[in-house]
Amino acid sequence: MSRLREFFNSDIRPSMMSTFGYENPMQVPKLDKIVLNMGVGEASVDRKKIDSAYEEMMLIAGQKPVITRARKSIAGFKIRDDMIVGCKVTLRGERMYEFMDRLVNIALPRVRDFRGISPRSFDGRGNFALGIKEQIIFPEINYDRVDRIRGMDVVICTTADTDEEAKALLTEFNVPFAN
Repeated sequence: MSRLREFFNSDIRPSMMSTFGYENPMQVPKLDKIVLNMGVGEASVDRKKIDSAYEEMMLIAGQKPVITRARKSIAGFKIRDDMIVGCKVTLRGERMYEFMDRLVNIALPRVRDFRGISPRSFDGRGNFALGIKEQIIFPEINYDRVDRIRGMDVVICTTADTDEEAKALLTEFNVPFAN
């Protein structure tokens, strides 16, 4: 069992039960999944761009990503239907907790001029979205082998019903929110 899951069961769950007055431990919100998405717009021109993004995503997530394709043609973006536009990974279970641990304790402190994450990125249903501008903040990425700095989206899905519960849960996981 990962360190963060043990921390959730031993410390976070009792804390959330007392804070929100849950009667049953199963009522406490928990992490459901984490979705990583990396858009690669240049993949329509050069196939090698998606291969490097795919490899980097595989190193960061610890599992194989899925290639995402355009659902419809958009002339303004020079994209045709079924053209490769990026890759994504959905993490659940132990890999999700391991990634969350690395994100909070290793990757986010490595961001230049980091002042915390904006707490306004909740969606109203207990999910949190976060944008990362550089994939090189993850220790798995070798800086010398990176051909281009790419950003990625990280969506943390929880079982919380409200944003207040989700923010309390993520704060318990030591996610550094800005004041």
